[in-house]
Amino acid sequence: MSREVRWQTLLDLLVERGRLEVEPAAETLGVSAATIRRDLDELAQQQLLVRTRGGAVLHGVSYELPLRYRTTRRAAEKRRISEAVAALIAPGEVVGLTGGTTTTEVARALAGRADLSAGSPALTVVTNALNIAGELVIRPQFKTVLTGGVARPQSYELTGPLAQGVLGQLTVDTAILGVDGFDATDGAATRHEDEAAVNRLLCDRSRRVVIAADSSKLGVRAFARICPASAVDILVTDTGLSDAGAAAFGEAGVEVVRV
Repeated sequence: MSREVRWQTLLDLLVERGRLEVEPAAETLGVSAATIRRDLDELAQQQLLVRTRGGAVLHGVSYELPLRYRTTRRAAEKRRISEAVAALIAPGEVVGLTGGTTTTEVARALAGRADLSAGSPALTVVTNALNIAGELVIRPQFKTVLTGGVARPQSYELTGPLAQGVLGQLTVDTAILGVDGFDATDGAATRHEDEAAVNRLLCDRSRRVVIAADSSKLGVRAFARICPASAVDILVTDTGLSDAGAAAFGEAGVEVVRV
């Protein structure tokens, strides 16, 4: 197991349990207690957790796993989803991308499409995610529009009145959303109300709304609602979504694509 994978697993366990002890963590990961101690020390130096005698606790009450440590979680599913979402986009479209690990993969899949290698522009991408803008701005065939706003360090997303002011002046063909939860009854949601407000406005300014989410996010509720399920045109997810779950989304008017 690589160090990156160990760190991600430790942080996942910490979020789940709220506290970690060295010996049980070492047993769970199949490594030595000394390795776990070193890992926890290094994560504490990055202010991702607080070391305690014999283990670690969450770093404050508003802990959220930074984007760079979530990129390898369910990586294979996210790659398949991102490629399927990118295939939905026609050359010349204006595409809105919110922040998140899956939407970042969608941006990379769009950048890799051979038929989007030329044009003026081949694609216009509107995003409030600093990392997505950074990846696409080097692609001269893409016109990259970045909203203003206040940057959230965990997700690299820009939020607030400045972001909303820019989006309110634009018209988008397809909005591609990453979410923390999507339920057929409760709709799409995220953990933070400021992100939800920007995502909601992007949906309102778009002709088509696509949610890109792996199956672990489905049937899940989150704090801040983005939009009802009826406002979503297409859900692209993995085969972990059951037939019953797909049927529930279908009854809500959502086209489900499982890859």
